[in-house]
Amino acid sequence: MLNVASFTFNPFQENTYVVHNGSQALLVDPGCWNSGEEREMEAWLADNGLTPERLVLTHAHIDHVLGCAWACQRFGLLPEMHRADLPLLEMAPRQGQLYGVPCEASPMPEKFLSEGDVIRLGADELQVLFVPGHAPGHIALHAKEERFVISGDVLFHNSIGRTDLPGGDLDTLLNSIRTKLFPLGDEVRVHSGHGPDTFIGRERQHNPFLR
Repeated sequence: MLNVASFTFNPFQENTYVVHNGSQALLVDPGCWNSGEEREMEAWLADNGLTPERLVLTHAHIDHVLGCAWACQRFGLLPEMHRADLPLLEMAPRQGQLYGVPCEASPMPEKFLSEGDVIRLGADELQVLFVPGHAPGHIALHAKEERFVISGDVLFHNSIGRTDLPGGDLDTLLNSIRTKLFPLGDEVRVHSGHGPDTFIGRERQHNPFLR
């Protein structure tokens, strides 16, 4: 059974996730920005007897990739992501300069993920959903058995991802939410890239951007 641990890191208050089944772990969107945040993550992993085996990016905006260099140095992990976001990953250090947030260059991806791919941790599975709009190569990770989705910056409590950044498109984002996330079911918990968890049904009924 898959469990999710969340950590809020960096000046952008980004949610970093560890998905695990008690013995194997997946690191999602490492946003740890400084040595204190890196130590927090390392201590939690050690306390729970976990070493992440894979690193997945929902997308490659700077706040979600600040810890990629650390994850490679510390655990030997290379990111897995959608090919369409590779230019964003390569631009992360320049994004950091614009925001005044130093960002060490990320290692290049180990592999590219696409719609329908399955990420396995032992007998447990996460399905990859292609949900562009906030970023051109944005993906989400759906755990069908455990009824949760890691949505990155696609869907939030009472909000949706911004679309004014390069590669963003509002119509594409809304279509991704309505055709890929809504069909997962109202009871599915949404682990977002920022802010608190929510549920598909709650956002279907009350999100002002989707009503």
